[in-house]
Amino acid sequence: MARKRTPAPSRAPELDTFPKLLLDNAERFAGRPAIREKEFGIWQSWDWNEVLGEVEALAGGLAALGFRRGDKLAVIGENRPRLYWSMCAAQALGGVPVPMYQDSVADELAYVVEHSGARFAVVQDQEQVDKLLEVREQVPGIEAIVYLWPKGLRHYDPDLVRDFRDVQADGQRHNEANPNFFRSEVAKGTGADTGVILYTSGTTGRPKGVVLTNDNVLRQAWAGAEFEGLGPDEDILAYLPMAWVGDNIFSYGQSYLTGFCVNCPESAATVMTDLGEIGPTFYFAPPRVYENLLTNVMIRMEDASRLKQRMFHHFMGVAGRVGKRLLDGEAVPFGDRFRYWLGNLFVYGPLRNTLGFSRVHLAYTAGEAIGPDIFDFYRSIGINIKQLYGQTEASVFVTIQPDGEVDPETVGRPLSNVELKLTDEGEVLYRSPGVFHEYYKNPEATADTKTEDGWVRTGDAGILDASGHLRIIDRAKDVGKLRDGSLFAPKYLENKLKFFPYIKEAVCFGDGRDRVTAFINIDLDAVGNWAERRNLTYSSYQELAGHAEVYDLVGECIEQVNRDLASDPQLAGSVIRRFLILHKELDADDGELTRTQKVRRRIIADRYDVLIDALYGDAERCYISTEVTFEDGRKGSISADLLIRDASAGAAEPMRAAAD
Repeated sequence: MARKRTPAPSRAPELDTFPKLLLDNAERFAGRPAIREKEFGIWQSWDWNEVLGEVEALAGGLAALGFRRGDKLAVIGENRPRLYWSMCAAQALGGVPVPMYQDSVADELAYVVEHSGARFAVVQDQEQVDKLLEVREQVPGIEAIVYLWPKGLRHYDPDLVRDFRDVQADGQRHNEANPNFFRSEVAKGTGADTGVILYTSGTTGRPKGVVLTNDNVLRQAWAGAEFEGLGPDEDILAYLPMAWVGDNIFSYGQSYLTGFCVNCPESAATVMTDLGEIGPTFYFAPPRVYENLLTNVMIRMEDASRLKQRMFHHFMGVAGRVGKRLLDGEAVPFGDRFRYWLGNLFVYGPLRNTLGFSRVHLAYTAGEAIGPDIFDFYRSIGINIKQLYGQTEASVFVTIQPDGEVDPETVGRPLSNVELKLTDEGEVLYRSPGVFHEYYKNPEATADTKTEDGWVRTGDAGILDASGHLRIIDRAKDVGKLRDGSLFAPKYLENKLKFFPYIKEAVCFGDGRDRVTAFINIDLDAVGNWAERRNLTYSSYQELAGHAEVYDLVGECIEQVNRDLASDPQLAGSVIRRFLILHKELDADDGELTRTQKVRRRIIADRYDVLIDALYGDAERCYISTEVTFEDGRKGSISADLLIRDASAGAAEPMRAAAD
């Protein structure tokens, strides 16, 4: 909800690195909370001056271990204050943090460690230590591993594996012997220095190391903060991977620039509880998170009393009529304003509180398209959710939706310091101060992506509407044609399918073929709840996915998508003709998704080629056996005889998602 804010005062140009900003914040925001962490059910807080002390001690400890200017520091774990401090400490010494995904398997870490040349690592716990020790057998360059949590690490080699607290104690002794060391090292840093290396998700091959300078990150973080009027009064929940560029901008860059507080949840399992306790003012989540939240709301409403259901649907009807107009500051008749006020008292307010959004005045989503119905739902209950478009190579920000110009079909206008243009083929290109320096050790890929005059080829196909807003259609390389010449945009189709709470993932096929077909992953929670209310028994995802009634349910979702497609002259040829429900969920550990949950089309096409052939034949069933990776790393296999269904594009009434 809108509220009075205190924007951060402008920053001096010489504050062009994170450590310089930290020194300034320790004076400017002395006593204000900088970061919090929930541990053992209790929130602990550090102010900016205390953070400076922690970072200074750690920088001295890393220096005592032999960390030097230009060295790379692997940072692996969940969002933790000490891991953020590790990034700043490395930058203070002129080094480069390389955050890595904590759920990466050892082989994935081995590639990034070797490619980046990381000699040192700060990690969360024994799991990450063990993975790095396994990696070290293949990539022996790591000289020291520093851990946060000592559980299980008593008998490890103390010369190689060190406790974070011990390293800081060594650092304090180092700094006492060299009293001007920290500040003199910080003073050597510049905005042109490499600030971080972030590895892409690797949808088409090995991940690429995106080199971002301090200027790249801080200039774009500041441009975004200025655009939204962010200041030191904000609270943000840091729960997205530290290896993702969004976390580096929102939880790290904008915090250091504006002085607002970052809150680290206790664990991934407690994020929603911690969200409610903190009540952030500024929130970011990919569409899937918003979709899951809404799915849970609808599931709970189905179990509520008939009176509560009637009240909910009545006031949501009011919100649908006037909520977005009120949020955008438009004129609304008094009667509707009063009805909305009642709805806010009995439904919207309690709902925002349940979601943890009572104080949110700004919410972003990006990465994939979000369903218009889902997007409009949040805005109608007073949550200022907006879409933005960005990339790692852009330091996030390319376009943002301005207040009052929010359209679920677009991703907004270019930020003030961003230039945007489309090629004749419709590919989106941009140029800005946030444009990455290079792909690390990969000049060929750099030249393919970035032109000599600084324009970045996004690989995304888009259009600009009459008001200058950008609409992303699909990945340019994925846009194809059916055999009859009809446009085929698989990501667009998949996103429309994923708008339904029952469908968690979808992969569409059709380029060069005579019709479109689809693989479907059901959402186990949503479909499970639906099945239980219909007394359908099941003992596993595979058994539930194979139920004929579940196929009927998914068929209704596809039918509604087909009706929408049939009404669009450009996409009418892309109606989905056949589909199947996969016997397993697509999984990053099996290489089918990236660590950021993007589909790896090439791997899926190779692994499930027998199913694709069956979709384009006349078979009604197809047998497949698939290798899977269990949580403990063991390999196994799952086999199934999958049902294949034809999809209809009939004229049935639209299905009310998750309400029947």
